[in-house]
Amino acid sequence: MVNYIWVFLMVIGIVFGMINGTINEVNEAIFKGAKEAVTLCIGLISILVFWLGMMRIAQDSGLLVKMSMFFRPLVKRLFPEVPPDHPAMGYILSNMMANMFGLGNAATPLGIKAMEQLKELNGGKNSASRSMITFLAINTSSITLIPTTVIAIRMNYHSANPTDIVGPTLVATCCSAVGAVLIDRYFYYRRKRSRKG
Repeated sequence: MVNYIWVFLMVIGIVFGMINGTINEVNEAIFKGAKEAVTLCIGLISILVFWLGMMRIAQDSGLLVKMSMFFRPLVKRLFPEVPPDHPAMGYILSNMMANMFGLGNAATPLGIKAMEQLKELNGGKNSASRSMITFLAINTSSITLIPTTVIAIRMNYHSANPTDIVGPTLVATCCSAVGAVLIDRYFYYRRKRSRKG
């Protein structure tokens, strides 16, 4: 669906440029945008590689395991249907740790694996279980301690202080995570009450 939206927007831009006689400006914007996208991607690679390396050091040193153990009681309460020793729990914790460090690219495959394991726990059904819905809400609104991608973009565009975003990001993501959990629980208990009634 998103692909169709992008194609639709590009076609409208080109047609509008042809009608108004500004096709040269449209062409210039396309090539300039492509050039900036490549420059931005190359700039992001160095920062992401650095933080992925830091994550690997944290993993090899046992820091991620210790952080996972710290968050395990909370995660057990959020996902009561998931057995503590099930692989899904490990993937959920790893996904949360990657998101905390702003490594969305590293968190995505872990999130997919977590969903696969949660689907398996749900008996392979195509409808989402309570745990799958909760995980999606938390993954989408996860707390971010270090927004590495945003810092990299700000550095790439020569921000005077690219790490200024850390404080506001932490506050905003804490609010979004708490909001997501509260809304998830509200609808869960509401559905549970309607089934009883």
